[in-house]
Amino acid sequence: MTVMLIGNKSDLDPRRQVSTEEGERFAKENGLIFMETSAKTAFNVEEAFLQTSSIIYNNIGKGLYDLSSDKCGIRVGNESTTVTGQVGPGKLTTNKPKESSGGCC
Repeated sequence: MTVMLIGNKSDLDPRRQVSTEEGERFAKENGLIFMETSAKTAFNVEEAFLQTSSIIYNNIGKGLYDLSSDKCGIRVGNESTTVTGQVGPGKLTTNKPKESSGGCC
């Protein structure tokens, strides 16, 4: 399992309750990834997702997950489906062929 500990509101440094060093130490002692972010300024928000997904991707390459079991929480997608365009509400598109089952979308 890959778990990231996020210290949010890094833009409010004067009102900090936990030091960066304390967060890093706790994460290290508990086998977690640590990163500080700010949702307000978007500092490190995307990087948190990218770093976590990169670790998961590398672990898949190392064979650390049993991808034949749903218990690992990872589903391997159809390789013929690719995501294109920007990600966001109403912006995600794929090149997956439409099914002819008469579904709605």
